[in-house]
Amino acid sequence: MSIRILLIDDHPLFRKGVAQLVRADDELELAGETSDGAGGLALAAELDPDLILIDLNMKSMNGIETLRQLKAAGTRARCVMLTVSDDERDVLDAMKAGADGYLLKDMEPEELCARIKQSVGGNVVLDASVAGLLAHALNAPPAASHSDLTEREREILGLLADGRSNKEIARVLGISDATVKVHIKHLLRKLNMKSRLEAAVWALQNPQFRQMMAG
Repeated sequence: MSIRILLIDDHPLFRKGVAQLVRADDELELAGETSDGAGGLALAAELDPDLILIDLNMKSMNGIETLRQLKAAGTRARCVMLTVSDDERDVLDAMKAGADGYLLKDMEPEELCARIKQSVGGNVVLDASVAGLLAHALNAPPAASHSDLTEREREILGLLADGRSNKEIARVLGISDATVKVHIKHLLRKLNMKSRLEAAVWALQNPQFRQMMAG
């Protein structure tokens, strides 16, 4: 079964390019496309895609607000930002709004297809330069502490930091996918974070946590 993609981007030529790229890959299918956030919300509800690619800078409703509303509406789709902006504030805003990844438009076409497949598999997908920005920005978040996490929550956070999907975490720990989701929900609440991406990057950049997991 093909991975069904919804593209939200206000540049017609870029949408055409992505459409051609998707059609050339037997594992991908362009379920729909639109030029604005409002249209994206409507199509997401109608089409129920597997993954939504969202541009950042759009008229009327920008990508971050579109992402927030998609998450608030309970979309099951993976939501990945695909933009030209590598500004640290944009990356952090997207992450805090619940993005499942952040990719830049100048990446190679084959790499974009590969990242789409990785995201649908449950992995966090980040452009290499974006990962560096997040590492710098989240080096020492004052509100987060791992001291209140249970041993199981710490194990899961460590696996999130390794880029593992829920299914992979469940297999490693010998528990169900549903149980993994519950633990992730609890650890995000305790860390005062909104997304698994934020938690994963924080765990990677927190020396005390990494030392504890290594021990």
